[in-house]
Amino acid sequence: MDAATIPRPSLLTRSGGFMTYIATSSTKDYLAEYDNAATAEKYPLVRRWMTTEPLPFFKQLRAQRPILVTPDCVLVSRYADVTDLLQMPKIFTVDLYKPKMGVTATDPGYLMAHDDNAFHYREKSLMQGLLNRNDLPRIRSLIAQASQEILANADGNIDIVYNYCRMVPAILVQQYFGLGNVEKKDLIDWSFWNQYNTFHNQPFDLNSPEQNKFILENHARVSTALANYIKKELIEKLAMVKLEQAKDFLTIVQRIVKGILDKLTGKPSHIPKDDVFTRMLRTSFPQQVEFDLVRVGANAGGLLIGSIETTSQATAQVIEFFVNQPVLLEKAKTAAQQTDLQAFDNIVWEALRYVPISPYMFRQTSQDYTLAKGTDYETLIPARTNVLVLTQSAMFDTFANTNPDEFNPDRTFYHNFNFGFGPHDCLGKYVGMEMIPEMVRHVLLLKNLRAAAPIDFKNGPFPESYSLVWDK
Repeated sequence: MDAATIPRPSLLTRSGGFMTYIATSSTKDYLAEYDNAATAEKYPLVRRWMTTEPLPFFKQLRAQRPILVTPDCVLVSRYADVTDLLQMPKIFTVDLYKPKMGVTATDPGYLMAHDDNAFHYREKSLMQGLLNRNDLPRIRSLIAQASQEILANADGNIDIVYNYCRMVPAILVQQYFGLGNVEKKDLIDWSFWNQYNTFHNQPFDLNSPEQNKFILENHARVSTALANYIKKELIEKLAMVKLEQAKDFLTIVQRIVKGILDKLTGKPSHIPKDDVFTRMLRTSFPQQVEFDLVRVGANAGGLLIGSIETTSQATAQVIEFFVNQPVLLEKAKTAAQQTDLQAFDNIVWEALRYVPISPYMFRQTSQDYTLAKGTDYETLIPARTNVLVLTQSAMFDTFANTNPDEFNPDRTFYHNFNFGFGPHDCLGKYVGMEMIPEMVRHVLLLKNLRAAAPIDFKNGPFPESYSLVWDK
Protein backbone atom coordinates (compact mmCIF):
# COMPACT_ATOMS: atom_id res chain seq x y z
CA MET A 1 0.00 0.00 0.00
CA ASP A 2 1.30 3.47 -0.73
CA ALA A 3 -0.01 7.00 -0.46
CA ALA A 4 -1.17 7.10 -4.06
CA THR A 5 -3.39 4.06 -3.67
CA ILE A 6 -5.23 4.97 -0.48
CA PRO A 7 -8.71 6.22 -1.47
CA ARG A 8 -9.45 9.84 -0.61
CA PRO A 9 -13.23 10.14 -1.18
CA SER A 10 -15.03 13.43 -1.21
CA LEU A 11 -17.11 14.49 1.77
CA LEU A 12 -20.66 15.75 2.09
CA THR A 13 -21.45 17.09 5.54
CA ARG A 14 -24.98 17.07 6.89
CA SER A 15 -25.78 20.59 8.06
CA GLY A 16 -26.24 21.02 11.78
CA GLY A 17 -24.72 17.69 12.75
CA PHE A 18 -21.52 15.72 13.00
CA MET A 19 -22.53 12.89 10.70
CA THR A 20 -20.56 12.98 7.45
CA TYR A 21 -20.99 10.84 4.37
CA ILE A 22 -17.91 9.32 2.80
CA ALA A 23 -18.29 7.67 -0.58
CA THR A 24 -17.93 3.91 -0.35
CA SER A 25 -19.41 2.93 -3.72
CA SER A 26 -18.01 2.58 -7.21
CA THR A 27 -19.39 2.05 -10.70
CA LYS A 28 -16.75 -0.64 -11.26
CA ASP A 29 -18.06 -4.18 -11.55
CA TYR A 30 -15.38 -5.99 -9.57
CA LEU A 31 -16.95 -9.42 -9.79
CA ALA A 32 -17.36 -9.25 -13.56
CA GLU A 33 -13.68 -8.35 -13.89
CA TYR A 34 -12.78 -11.13 -11.47
CA ASP A 35 -14.85 -13.73 -13.33
CA ASN A 36 -13.27 -12.77 -16.67
CA ALA A 37 -9.70 -12.88 -15.35
CA ALA A 38 -7.37 -15.81 -15.93
CA THR A 39 -7.13 -18.17 -12.96
CA ALA A 40 -3.63 -17.02 -12.09
CA GLU A 41 -4.75 -13.40 -12.05
CA LYS A 42 -7.91 -13.77 -9.95
CA TYR A 43 -6.46 -13.52 -6.46
CA PRO A 44 -3.86 -10.84 -7.34
CA LEU A 45 -6.81 -8.73 -8.56
CA VAL A 46 -8.64 -9.31 -5.29
CA ARG A 47 -5.52 -8.44 -3.34
CA ARG A 48 -5.10 -5.17 -5.22
CA TRP A 49 -8.71 -4.14 -4.64
CA MET A 50 -8.43 -4.94 -0.93
CA THR A 51 -5.46 -2.59 -0.78
CA THR A 52 -6.54 0.23 -3.06
CA GLU A 53 -10.35 0.35 -2.92
CA PRO A 54 -11.59 -1.99 -0.20
CA LEU A 55 -14.91 -0.37 0.69
CA PRO A 56 -16.62 -0.44 -2.74
CA PHE A 57 -15.18 -3.88 -3.43
CA PHE A 58 -16.46 -5.23 -0.13
CA LYS A 59 -19.85 -3.62 -0.71
CA GLN A 60 -20.29 -5.56 -3.94
CA LEU A 61 -19.17 -8.76 -2.23
CA ARG A 62 -21.73 -8.34 0.56
CA ALA A 63 -24.49 -7.69 -1.95
CA GLN A 64 -23.69 -10.26 -4.63
CA ARG A 65 -21.15 -12.85 -3.46
CA PRO A 66 -20.79 -12.74 0.33
CA ILE A 67 -18.40 -15.71 0.32
CA LEU A 68 -15.86 -15.45 -2.49
CA VAL A 69 -13.88 -18.60 -3.26
CA THR A 70 -10.59 -17.70 -4.96
CA PRO A 71 -7.81 -20.04 -6.08
CA ASP A 72 -5.70 -18.95 -3.09
CA CYS A 73 -8.17 -18.50 -0.24
CA VAL A 74 -11.79 -17.82 0.69
CA LEU A 75 -13.08 -14.32 1.54
CA VAL A 76 -16.00 -13.87 3.97
CA SER A 77 -17.62 -10.43 3.89
CA ARG A 78 -20.90 -10.29 5.89
CA TYR A 79 -21.15 -9.46 9.58
CA ALA A 80 -23.19 -12.52 10.56
CA ASP A 81 -20.75 -14.93 8.92
CA VAL A 82 -17.68 -13.11 10.23
CA THR A 83 -18.90 -13.25 13.82
CA ASP A 84 -20.10 -16.82 13.38
CA LEU A 85 -16.77 -18.20 12.25
CA LEU A 86 -14.70 -16.13 14.70
CA GLN A 87 -16.58 -17.84 17.53
CA MET A 88 -15.59 -21.30 16.28
CA PRO A 89 -11.83 -21.34 16.93
CA LYS A 90 -11.56 -25.14 16.82
CA ILE A 91 -12.85 -25.09 13.22
CA PHE A 92 -11.50 -21.73 12.00
CA THR A 93 -8.09 -21.93 13.61
CA VAL A 94 -4.98 -19.78 14.02
CA ASP A 95 -2.75 -22.64 12.90
CA LEU A 96 -0.94 -20.27 10.54
CA TYR A 97 0.37 -18.42 13.62
CA LYS A 98 2.13 -21.49 15.01
CA PRO A 99 5.41 -21.47 13.04
CA LYS A 100 5.60 -17.70 13.50
CA MET A 101 5.06 -17.76 17.28
CA GLY A 102 7.51 -20.46 18.29
CA VAL A 103 5.14 -23.42 18.61
CA THR A 104 7.01 -26.75 18.38
CA ALA A 105 6.52 -30.27 19.68
CA THR A 106 8.25 -29.27 22.93
CA ASP A 107 7.49 -25.54 23.18
CA PRO A 108 3.94 -24.12 23.32
CA GLY A 109 5.18 -20.74 22.07
CA TYR A 110 2.84 -17.82 22.64
CA LEU A 111 -0.79 -18.00 23.74
CA MET A 112 -2.15 -16.37 20.56
CA ALA A 113 -1.14 -19.43 18.53
CA HIS A 114 -3.56 -21.70 20.42
CA ASP A 115 -7.28 -22.24 19.92
CA ASP A 116 -9.68 -22.73 22.82
CA ASN A 117 -7.44 -25.04 24.82
CA ALA A 118 -6.27 -25.04 28.45
CA PHE A 119 -3.06 -23.21 27.59
CA HIS A 120 -4.75 -20.31 25.78
CA TYR A 121 -7.56 -20.00 28.33
CA ARG A 122 -5.16 -20.04 31.30
CA GLU A 123 -2.50 -17.66 30.05
CA LYS A 124 -4.89 -15.12 28.57
CA SER A 125 -6.89 -15.08 31.81
CA LEU A 126 -3.75 -14.59 33.92
CA MET A 127 -2.46 -11.79 31.71
CA GLN A 128 -5.83 -10.05 31.65
CA GLY A 129 -5.72 -9.94 35.45
CA LEU A 130 -2.17 -8.62 35.52
CA LEU A 131 -3.10 -5.93 32.98
CA ASN A 132 -5.39 -4.48 35.62
CA ARG A 133 -8.03 -2.20 34.08
CA ASN A 134 -7.73 -0.02 37.16
CA ASP A 135 -4.41 1.06 35.65
CA LEU A 136 -6.09 2.77 32.70
CA PRO A 137 -6.05 6.33 34.12
CA ARG A 138 -2.34 5.89 34.89
CA ILE A 139 -1.74 4.63 31.35
CA ARG A 140 -3.59 7.53 29.77
CA SER A 141 -1.62 9.99 31.89
CA LEU A 142 1.66 8.35 30.89
CA ILE A 143 0.70 8.52 27.20
CA ALA A 144 -0.35 12.15 27.53
CA GLN A 145 2.94 13.12 29.14
CA ALA A 146 5.05 11.26 26.58
CA SER A 147 3.03 12.71 23.69
CA GLN A 148 3.29 16.28 24.96
CA GLU A 149 7.03 16.05 25.54
CA ILE A 150 7.80 14.65 22.09
CA LEU A 151 5.64 17.21 20.30
CA ALA A 152 6.94 20.11 22.41
CA ASN A 153 10.51 19.19 21.47
CA ALA A 154 9.71 18.75 17.79
CA ASP A 155 9.89 22.47 16.99
CA GLY A 156 6.86 22.47 14.72
CA ASN A 157 8.04 19.71 12.36
CA ILE A 158 8.19 15.95 12.84
CA ASP A 159 8.23 12.68 10.95
CA ILE A 160 5.30 11.42 12.91
CA VAL A 161 5.60 7.65 12.33
CA TYR A 162 8.95 6.77 13.86
CA ASN A 163 9.49 9.71 16.19
CA TYR A 164 5.99 9.73 17.65
CA CYS A 165 3.68 6.86 16.65
CA ARG A 166 6.34 4.25 17.42
CA MET A 167 8.18 6.14 20.14
CA VAL A 168 5.23 6.77 22.47
CA PRO A 169 4.20 3.08 22.75
CA ALA A 170 7.89 2.19 23.19
CA ILE A 171 7.89 4.47 26.23
CA LEU A 172 4.82 2.65 27.55
CA VAL A 173 6.56 -0.70 26.99
CA GLN A 174 9.49 0.50 29.10
CA GLN A 175 7.59 2.19 31.89
CA TYR A 176 4.35 0.21 32.26
CA PHE A 177 5.16 -3.21 30.82
CA GLY A 178 8.59 -3.05 32.45
CA LEU A 179 10.89 -3.80 29.52
CA GLY A 180 13.49 -1.20 30.42
CA ASN A 181 17.29 -1.21 30.20
CA VAL A 182 17.13 -1.38 26.41
CA GLU A 183 17.09 1.19 23.62
CA LYS A 184 13.68 2.16 22.26
CA LYS A 185 14.94 1.58 18.73
CA ASP A 186 15.52 -2.08 19.62
CA LEU A 187 12.00 -2.45 21.03
CA ILE A 188 10.63 -0.93 17.83
CA ASP A 189 12.74 -3.22 15.65
CA TRP A 190 11.67 -6.33 17.57
CA SER A 191 7.99 -5.48 17.32
CA PHE A 192 8.18 -4.56 13.63
CA TRP A 193 9.70 -7.79 12.33
CA ASN A 194 7.59 -10.06 14.53
CA GLN A 195 4.44 -8.34 13.32
CA TYR A 196 5.60 -8.33 9.70
CA ASN A 197 6.44 -12.04 9.58
CA THR A 198 3.33 -13.21 11.44
CA PHE A 199 0.66 -11.08 9.82
CA HIS A 200 2.10 -10.02 6.46
CA ASN A 201 4.24 -12.95 5.35
CA GLN A 202 1.58 -15.59 4.79
CA PRO A 203 0.87 -17.50 1.55
CA PHE A 204 -1.95 -15.11 0.57
CA ASP A 205 0.28 -12.03 0.96
CA LEU A 206 1.89 -12.81 -2.41
CA ASN A 207 5.40 -11.93 -1.27
CA SER A 208 8.20 -12.89 -3.65
CA PRO A 209 10.66 -15.58 -2.55
CA GLU A 210 13.20 -12.83 -1.99
CA GLN A 211 10.82 -10.85 0.20
CA ASN A 212 9.87 -13.95 2.16
CA LYS A 213 13.54 -14.79 2.79
CA PHE A 214 14.34 -11.23 3.84
CA ILE A 215 11.44 -11.10 6.31
CA LEU A 216 12.26 -14.53 7.76
CA GLU A 217 15.92 -13.59 8.25
CA ASN A 218 15.00 -10.39 10.08
CA HIS A 219 12.45 -12.21 12.20
CA ALA A 220 15.09 -14.76 13.20
CA ARG A 221 17.54 -11.96 14.00
CA VAL A 222 15.18 -10.03 16.27
CA SER A 223 13.82 -13.19 17.91
CA THR A 224 17.34 -14.09 19.06
CA ALA A 225 18.00 -10.57 20.30
CA LEU A 226 14.66 -10.38 22.12
CA ALA A 227 15.12 -13.79 23.75
CA ASN A 228 18.58 -12.83 25.01
CA TYR A 229 17.28 -9.55 26.37
CA ILE A 230 14.30 -11.18 28.12
CA LYS A 231 16.58 -13.72 29.84
CA LYS A 232 18.90 -10.99 31.10
CA GLU A 233 16.07 -8.72 32.24
CA LEU A 234 14.22 -11.59 33.91
CA ILE A 235 17.29 -12.55 35.96
CA GLU A 236 17.84 -8.96 37.11
CA LYS A 237 14.20 -8.38 37.98
CA LEU A 238 13.89 -11.72 39.73
CA ALA A 239 16.92 -10.93 41.89
CA MET A 240 15.31 -7.64 42.94
CA VAL A 241 12.01 -9.35 43.72
CA LYS A 242 13.68 -12.10 45.76
CA LEU A 243 15.66 -9.50 47.71
CA GLU A 244 12.46 -7.62 48.37
CA GLN A 245 10.71 -10.80 49.57
CA ALA A 246 13.64 -11.91 51.74
CA LYS A 247 13.58 -8.96 54.14
CA ASP A 248 13.41 -9.98 57.75
CA PHE A 249 10.24 -10.33 59.75
CA LEU A 250 10.88 -7.18 61.80
CA THR A 251 11.03 -5.07 58.66
CA ILE A 252 7.79 -6.59 57.45
CA VAL A 253 6.09 -5.89 60.77
CA GLN A 254 7.45 -2.33 60.77
CA ARG A 255 6.04 -1.77 57.28
CA ILE A 256 2.65 -3.15 58.27
CA VAL A 257 2.51 -0.90 61.34
CA LYS A 258 3.70 2.10 59.31
CA GLY A 259 1.11 1.37 56.65
CA ILE A 260 -1.67 1.30 59.24
CA LEU A 261 -0.46 4.56 60.80
CA ASP A 262 -0.13 6.22 57.39
CA LYS A 263 -3.67 5.20 56.55
CA LEU A 264 -5.00 6.53 59.85
CA THR A 265 -3.14 9.84 59.47
CA GLY A 266 -3.86 10.22 55.76
CA LYS A 267 -0.21 9.99 54.69
CA PRO A 268 0.52 8.27 51.38
CA SER A 269 1.94 4.78 51.78
CA HIS A 270 5.10 3.70 50.02
CA ILE A 271 4.34 1.62 46.94
CA PRO A 272 7.19 -0.44 45.46
CA LYS A 273 8.12 0.29 41.85
CA ASP A 274 5.52 -1.45 39.73
CA ASP A 275 5.35 -2.73 36.16
CA VAL A 276 3.64 -5.72 34.58
CA PHE A 277 6.86 -7.72 34.15
CA THR A 278 7.63 -7.29 37.86
CA ARG A 279 4.03 -8.12 38.79
CA MET A 280 4.41 -11.49 37.10
CA LEU A 281 7.56 -12.19 39.13
CA ARG A 282 6.03 -10.98 42.41
CA THR A 283 3.03 -13.28 41.99
CA SER A 284 3.30 -16.84 43.30
CA PHE A 285 1.36 -19.42 41.32
CA PRO A 286 0.89 -23.07 42.34
CA GLN A 287 2.79 -25.50 40.18
CA GLN A 288 -0.51 -26.75 38.76
CA VAL A 289 -1.16 -23.34 37.17
CA GLU A 290 1.90 -23.92 34.95
CA PHE A 291 3.02 -20.29 34.87
CA ASP A 292 6.73 -20.60 35.53
CA LEU A 293 9.62 -18.27 34.65
CA VAL A 294 9.65 -19.48 31.05
CA ARG A 295 6.02 -18.44 30.69
CA VAL A 296 6.73 -15.11 32.40
CA GLY A 297 9.43 -14.38 29.83
CA ALA A 298 7.29 -15.45 26.88
CA ASN A 299 4.41 -13.22 27.98
CA ALA A 300 6.69 -10.25 28.65
CA GLY A 301 7.92 -10.53 25.07
CA GLY A 302 4.36 -10.86 23.82
CA LEU A 303 3.37 -7.58 25.45
CA LEU A 304 6.13 -5.81 23.53
CA ILE A 305 5.46 -7.45 20.17
CA GLY A 306 1.74 -6.75 20.29
CA SER A 307 1.88 -3.13 21.34
CA ILE A 308 4.26 -0.96 19.31
CA GLU A 309 3.68 -1.59 15.61
CA THR A 310 -0.09 -2.04 15.78
CA THR A 311 -0.50 1.12 17.85
CA SER A 312 1.80 3.02 15.52
CA GLN A 313 -0.10 2.02 12.40
CA ALA A 314 -3.52 2.78 13.83
CA THR A 315 -2.39 6.17 15.14
CA ALA A 316 -0.59 7.24 11.97
CA GLN A 317 -3.48 6.25 9.70
CA VAL A 318 -6.09 8.00 11.84
CA ILE A 319 -4.01 11.19 11.97
CA GLU A 320 -3.59 11.12 8.21
CA PHE A 321 -7.31 10.44 7.77
CA PHE A 322 -8.21 13.61 9.70
CA VAL A 323 -5.50 15.78 8.15
CA ASN A 324 -6.94 14.91 4.74
CA GLN A 325 -10.55 15.55 5.81
CA PRO A 326 -10.68 19.24 6.88
CA VAL A 327 -14.33 19.14 7.98
CA LEU A 328 -13.77 16.16 10.23
CA LEU A 329 -10.49 17.58 11.46
CA GLU A 330 -12.14 20.71 12.85
CA LYS A 331 -14.89 18.72 14.53
CA ALA A 332 -12.38 16.31 16.02
CA LYS A 333 -10.30 19.25 17.31
CA THR A 334 -13.37 20.63 19.10
CA ALA A 335 -14.09 17.28 20.73
CA ALA A 336 -10.40 16.90 21.68
CA GLN A 337 -10.59 20.03 23.84
CA GLN A 338 -13.47 18.80 25.99
CA THR A 339 -12.99 17.62 29.57
CA ASP A 340 -14.93 14.42 28.91
CA LEU A 341 -13.01 12.67 26.13
CA GLN A 342 -15.53 9.92 25.37
CA ALA A 343 -16.93 11.80 22.36
CA PHE A 344 -13.43 12.29 20.97
CA ASP A 345 -12.52 8.64 21.49
CA ASN A 346 -15.67 7.65 19.60
CA ILE A 347 -14.57 9.81 16.67
CA VAL A 348 -11.25 7.96 16.55
CA TRP A 349 -12.90 4.53 16.55
CA GLU A 350 -15.25 5.60 13.79
CA ALA A 351 -12.26 6.80 11.74
CA LEU A 352 -10.65 3.39 12.21
CA ARG A 353 -13.61 1.78 10.46
CA TYR A 354 -12.32 3.52 7.33
CA VAL A 355 -8.58 3.06 7.93
CA PRO A 356 -8.10 -0.05 10.11
CA ILE A 357 -4.65 -1.56 10.51
CA SER A 358 -5.89 -4.43 8.33
CA PRO A 359 -9.14 -5.02 6.44
CA TYR A 360 -9.14 -8.67 7.48
CA MET A 361 -8.05 -11.36 9.93
CA PHE A 362 -7.03 -14.79 8.69
CA ARG A 363 -7.91 -18.29 9.79
CA GLN A 364 -7.37 -21.84 8.52
CA THR A 365 -10.06 -24.52 8.63
CA SER A 366 -9.34 -27.69 10.59
CA GLN A 367 -12.16 -29.64 8.92
CA ASP A 368 -14.72 -29.37 6.15
CA TYR A 369 -17.35 -26.84 7.16
CA THR A 370 -20.40 -25.34 5.47
CA LEU A 371 -20.59 -21.63 6.27
CA ALA A 372 -23.82 -19.60 6.06
CA LYS A 373 -25.99 -22.70 6.27
CA GLY A 374 -29.54 -22.21 5.08
CA THR A 375 -28.77 -19.15 2.96
CA ASP A 376 -28.69 -18.93 -0.82
CA TYR A 377 -24.91 -18.54 -0.64
CA GLU A 378 -24.01 -21.34 1.80
CA THR A 379 -20.52 -22.57 0.96
CA LEU A 380 -18.60 -25.72 1.79
CA ILE A 381 -15.09 -24.74 2.86
CA PRO A 382 -12.72 -27.73 2.79
CA ALA A 383 -10.27 -28.52 5.58
CA ARG A 384 -6.90 -26.70 5.45
CA THR A 385 -8.39 -23.77 3.53
CA ASN A 386 -7.06 -20.30 4.30
CA VAL A 387 -9.89 -17.88 5.05
CA LEU A 388 -9.68 -14.09 4.97
CA VAL A 389 -12.24 -12.79 7.45
CA LEU A 390 -13.13 -9.34 6.11
CA THR A 391 -13.69 -7.51 9.37
CA GLN A 392 -13.65 -4.10 7.71
CA SER A 393 -16.44 -5.24 5.42
CA ALA A 394 -18.39 -6.49 8.45
CA MET A 395 -18.16 -3.03 10.03
CA PHE A 396 -19.92 -1.62 6.93
CA ASP A 397 -22.66 -4.25 6.89
CA THR A 398 -26.16 -2.89 7.50
CA PHE A 399 -26.73 -5.85 9.83
CA ALA A 400 -24.28 -4.25 12.27
CA ASN A 401 -24.54 -0.51 11.56
CA THR A 402 -27.44 1.59 10.35
CA ASN A 403 -26.46 3.76 7.39
CA PRO A 404 -22.94 2.28 7.42
CA ASP A 405 -21.62 4.66 4.74
CA GLU A 406 -22.21 7.54 7.12
CA PHE A 407 -19.39 8.76 9.37
CA ASN A 408 -21.18 8.59 12.68
CA PRO A 409 -19.22 8.48 15.96
CA ASP A 410 -22.31 7.49 17.95
CA ARG A 411 -22.13 3.81 17.01
CA THR A 412 -21.96 0.96 19.47
CA PHE A 413 -18.39 -0.20 20.03
CA TYR A 414 -19.58 -3.81 20.18
CA HIS A 415 -19.75 -3.80 16.39
CA ASN A 416 -16.17 -2.56 16.00
CA PHE A 417 -13.56 -5.14 14.98
CA ASN A 418 -10.39 -3.09 15.42
CA PHE A 419 -9.41 -5.18 18.44
CA GLY A 420 -10.65 -8.45 17.00
CA PHE A 421 -13.64 -10.50 18.09
CA GLY A 422 -14.30 -13.66 20.06
CA PRO A 423 -11.73 -15.82 21.86
CA HIS A 424 -8.84 -14.17 20.02
CA ASP A 425 -9.76 -10.55 20.68
CA CYS A 426 -6.76 -8.42 21.60
CA LEU A 427 -5.26 -9.12 25.03
CA GLY A 428 -4.31 -5.47 25.49
CA LYS A 429 -7.40 -3.91 23.91
CA TYR A 430 -8.25 -1.77 26.95
CA VAL A 431 -4.71 -0.40 27.00
CA GLY A 432 -5.00 0.33 23.27
CA MET A 433 -8.35 2.03 23.78
CA GLU A 434 -6.55 4.60 25.93
CA MET A 435 -3.31 4.87 23.96
CA ILE A 436 -4.55 5.37 20.42
CA PRO A 437 -7.07 8.20 20.93
CA GLU A 438 -4.80 9.98 23.40
CA MET A 439 -1.90 9.93 20.94
CA VAL A 440 -4.16 11.14 18.13
CA ARG A 441 -5.63 13.86 20.34
CA HIS A 442 -2.35 15.60 21.11
CA VAL A 443 -1.43 15.76 17.43
CA LEU A 444 -4.83 17.11 16.36
CA LEU A 445 -4.58 19.87 18.98
CA LEU A 446 -1.53 21.34 17.25
CA LYS A 447 -2.18 24.73 15.65
CA ASN A 448 -2.64 24.80 11.87
CA LEU A 449 -1.66 21.14 11.53
CA ARG A 450 -0.83 20.09 7.98
CA ALA A 451 1.11 17.46 6.05
CA ALA A 452 4.54 18.37 4.71
CA ALA A 453 4.80 15.07 2.83
CA PRO A 454 2.32 12.25 2.17
CA ILE A 455 2.23 9.11 4.24
CA ASP A 456 4.71 6.58 2.89
CA PHE A 457 4.44 2.81 3.22
CA LYS A 458 7.72 2.10 1.35
CA ASN A 459 6.12 -0.98 -0.27
CA GLY A 460 5.59 -2.60 3.13
CA PRO A 461 2.51 -3.21 5.29
CA PHE A 462 3.20 -0.45 7.81
CA PRO A 463 3.45 3.34 7.52
CA GLU A 464 7.13 4.26 7.52
CA SER A 465 7.08 8.05 7.34
CA TYR A 466 4.61 10.92 7.44
CA SER A 467 5.93 14.46 7.84
CA LEU A 468 3.72 16.96 9.64
CA VAL A 469 4.20 20.66 10.34
CA TRP A 470 2.29 23.10 12.55
CA ASP A 471 2.52 26.62 13.89
CA LYS A 472 4.44 26.85 17.14
